[in-house]
Amino acid sequence: MIGLAFLSSSCAIHAGLTTNANLHTTEVELSGNNFKVVASVQGESQAMYIFGIGGISKKALVAEARSEMLSNANLIGSSKAVINETVEVKHSFFPFVRIFEVIVSAHVIEFTDKG
Repeated sequence: MIGLAFLSSSCAIHAGLTTNANLHTTEVELSGNNFKVVASVQGESQAMYIFGIGGISKKALVAEARSEMLSNANLIGSSKAVINETVEVKHSFFPFVRIFEVIVSAHVIEFTDKG
């Protein structure tokens, strides 16, 4: 019974990363009243490893989730930007299976004063 309980149990670790891990930065002045928050967007990616085999790297998971988030933000051809980006990583593990889930979320702002 103890062995069956061990095999059917799981554990999970969750971490939120609010630092800017992006090496390509752009400075935008947000001190004035020249923008408004128009949306909250997110992107997700997930990988499963069985006996340590499968899935993609954690960097690739973050890149995939960020790409989906930026696609959902619909920034192209507009005066919008993404701010307050947060990366959340959830790591669940069972006896022989590990699952990594990455969620990247941010706020979309639109600039109202172009001059």
